[in-house]
Amino acid sequence: MSELVTGEAVALEVRPARLPSRALAVLLDLVVTVTVYMVVSMALLVATASLDEAAQIAVSIASFLLILVGGPIAVETLSHGRSLGKIACGLRVVRDDGGPIRFRHALVRGAIGVVESLMTFGAVASIASLVSARGRRLGDVFAGTLVVRERVPAGQATAVPPPPPWLAGRFSALDLSAVPDGLWLAIRQYLTRMQHLDPQVGWTMAEQLAADLAARTGTPAPREVPPPMYLAAVLQERQAREARRAFGGGSAAAATTGGGGARVAGFGAAPGAPGSAAAAPPAAHQDTPSWGAPSTELPSQHAAPEETSRSERPGTGFVPPA
Repeated sequence: MSELVTGEAVALEVRPARLPSRALAVLLDLVVTVTVYMVVSMALLVATASLDEAAQIAVSIASFLLILVGGPIAVETLSHGRSLGKIACGLRVVRDDGGPIRFRHALVRGAIGVVESLMTFGAVASIASLVSARGRRLGDVFAGTLVVRERVPAGQATAVPPPPPWLAGRFSALDLSAVPDGLWLAIRQYLTRMQHLDPQVGWTMAEQLAADLAARTGTPAPREVPPPMYLAAVLQERQAREARRAFGGGSAAAATTGGGGARVAGFGAAPGAPGSAAAAPPAAHQDTPSWGAPSTELPSQHAAPEETSRSERPGTGFVPPA
C-alpha cells in the first residue's frame, strides 16, 4: 500500500498496479490501437496507390508513428493517465507524488514503451515490472510515474489533515513551480503519519520541511503559523491548483474549502490570526489532530506560543519517502 494523491487531488492510500492488471490493460489498449492502425493503413494504401514506392513507405512510417506511438501519448495526456484499457481495469498513471501526469510524462512513457513493449513483445516491460517493488516498467522509472489502482475500498482511505479555515487562500500568491515532486511527497507522508511519531522528532522534521518549502518558494514561512499547519495549508493550495488545471474551478473550490469550510475539530487558530478569538479546540479525545508544538521546548524560530495547552499538542513526525 502506498500513500498517494489521485489526479483529482484527493489524498488516498492506493495500491500500485501489478503485472496481471497492467498486462490486461495494455492488451486492451493494443487491440484498440492495432485495429485503428489497420483500418487507417488500408485507407492510406488505397489513397496512395498512385504514388511511388518511396512515398508509400514514408506514409506508412508516418501512420505507424502517429497511431501506435503518438496515439497512446495523446490519450494519456488528455485523459490525465487513463487509457481505455486502464479505465476498464480501474488503473491510472500518476506522478511519483500522486499528481496528474502531463505531456512530458506521457511522452517519455510512450517513447520507451515502443522499445520495451512493442519491439520486445512486452518481455522487457514484464521483467522490469516483476523486479520493481512498485511494479514499474522502465518507462515509468524514467518518466517519474507510477500506475496505481483507483478502485480501493473506501475504508482504507486516509486523507491529509486540512488546515483551519482562517488559512484558506492565504498562500494563493506563492510560486510553487520550483518545489520538486519529492518534497511534496515527503510533506504528504509527514502530514498523514504525524500522529504516530515522536513529538520532538516530528516537530523538528516539520520545521525542516517548512524551511525547505519556504526556500523553494522564495517566501519565508509566517512566524505565527506552526510548521505543520503551514505545510498543510501550502499543500492544500497546491492541490487546489492541480484541480483547477485538470478539472476547472468546481474541484478547486472543494479543495480550497477543505470539505465545506467548517471549523475542523482540534484545529485552533494561531494567536493574532483571524479567528483566534473563536472557541478553544475540543478535548484531546478528538480524532483530528491539532497543530500545536510538542510539549517540550524546541530551539526553533517557528515555535508555537507558550499558552498552547499540552492537550492541543499532538505527536508530529515524518517518514522519508520509500
